[in-house]
This record gives sequence, structure tokens and C-alpha cells, in this order.
Amino acid sequence: MTAERIPAVQPLRIADARNAIRHVFIRDFVLSCRIGVHRHEETRVQRVRINLDLAVREDRDLHDDLANVVCYERIANAVRAEVAGRHIRLLETLAEEVAAICLADGRVRSVRVRVEKLDILPDAASVGVEIERFAG
Repeated sequence: MTAERIPAVQPLRIADARNAIRHVFIRDFVLSCRIGVHRHEETRVQRVRINLDLAVREDRDLHDDLANVVCYERIANAVRAEVAGRHIRLLETLAEEVAAICLADGRVRSVRVRVEKLDILPDAASVGVEIERFAG
């Protein structure tokens, strides 16, 4: 039996010119972290894949200035810091924490977070959870 190549998750179509919404996304962000409810997962590092889709209020006066956009590098670095050096029991917990990181920027109106463990079931490409959260 040969392994099939599973297509990557594709970005949602959430950009909306009428409502001045820009779509910012991070696709197939793979990190190593300690995550899981089993004792052996407390010390073993495993791969997780994170996909983010953010609906961002547009600022049409960008002036080619990073300060005028939601910076995906800042988000990626914050997510890396969130998983570094600690054990997280549930994928759901990680998804909620990542959503909170994204929503901390007041321009983000909503975020969809998908978190997947990549090396858990030998007969599945991944297992995971997806959530969507809105700005308060």
C-alpha cells in the first residue's frame, strides 16, 4: 500500500471589501511541543500543525508601514512562545490560547484556529480541533 498525499488546508474566503475586512492567515505552521493527556506525552515532544484565519478590519491608509497591519510574524512568535517550555494537556486549550493571542489586536474581528497532532494515529494524517472566536 502506498501513502497518499493529503492536500493541505486551503485558506477560507473571508476577505470582504464591502465590510472593509482583510483576510490574514498563517498556513501549515508546524511546531514541536509537549501536549497531551497521557503521562508519556508530558515529556515527549510531538509535532502540531496550526492553521489560522483572521478577519481583520482594514486600514486603507497603509502607507506601506508594518504598524498599519496585523503582523503575522508577531502572531507566529507569540504562538511559539506560548508552547515553549511547558506542557499543555488539551489541543482545545492550545486553540483557545492561540485565539486569544490573535484577538489581542483590536483590529482582529474574528479568528478561526485549527490545531492538529500529526503523529498520533498511524492510519490518520492528523487529529485535531478547530474553533472560531469573535472579538468582544
